Amino acid sequence: MHKGIEKANILIESLPYIKEFYDKTVVIKYGGHAMVDEELKKNFALDIILMKYIGINPVIVHGGGPQINKFLKKMNIQSNYIQGMRVTDGETMDVVEMVLVGKVNKEIVGLINYHGGKAIGLSGRDGDLIKAKKMQIMKSQVENAPPELIDLGRVGAVTHVNPEVLITLDSKDFIPVIAPVGVGEDGCSYNINADLVAGAVASHLKAEKLVLLTDVDGVLDEDGKLITSMNNDEANKMIASGAAAGGMIPKIQCCQDAIANGVGKAHIIDGRIEHAILLEIFTREGIGTEIVR
Repeated sequence: MHKGIEKANILIESLPYIKEFYDKTVVIKYGGHAMVDEELKKNFALDIILMKYIGINPVIVHGGGPQINKFLKKMNIQSNYIQGMRVTDGETMDVVEMVLVGKVNKEIVGLINYHGGKAIGLSGRDGDLIKAKKMQIMKSQVENAPPELIDLGRVGAVTHVNPEVLITLDSKDFIPVIAPVGVGEDGCSYNINADLVAGAVASHLKAEKLVLLTDVDGVLDEDGKLITSMNNDEANKMIASGAAAGGMIPKIQCCQDAIANGVGKAHIIDGRIEHAILLEIFTREGIGTEIVR
């Protein structure tokens, strides 16, 4: 009886959040350990299906770096990185697109559908969903030397997202699952960081929430303690002080950009925790870091 009452209390606690987010869009970047561990993969699919059944509109953007590395290694193609970005020549781009669109995307769609959902897979090419341009980054400047442009090959930056494609799918109760491959004005495919795609999709849909699944607790302070909530100014101070460093910086900046473009809140959470998305959205405490205006 006690366990039954505890379950009922959990449902009652989630009721205000279910009401608040009913018919709202939540964009989720799916990556890290949550895409590898079999139990976590199952839990992720069930979380997404539950969200859809209670009236929330989830949109998934997935990564796939380890899977790409595995295939490149099999094909004896060297993986090179500059400033955390994969240098992507034509041959590498073929592998990236094959793995992300043809393998990883379809596995996620199949998993959701197997557990009772109604998912459909997309890449940026479908309906011109994600328009892209070649990303340009500059080499660290030496004093009194002109800036030097680094050529990353077919690494892209999002220029536009066509929300009509996603709105149409939502009207038919589909769950969109998006591979982070964009298409340029030249018709070529571009490899785009999944966090950046998720942020751009959330911005164009004016989503209620952007959720980034990671392999860390969230944003940590200088003492290694989890920061449960911070605003834009506090996030800037974290970056300036060096408390936020490495791969966490682009994640924070992605969240800041999304919020500046109309997204309600952004969350950086630990995808290694079972039902991480539900715990962050439907409980008072949450589990990660929320970034607000």
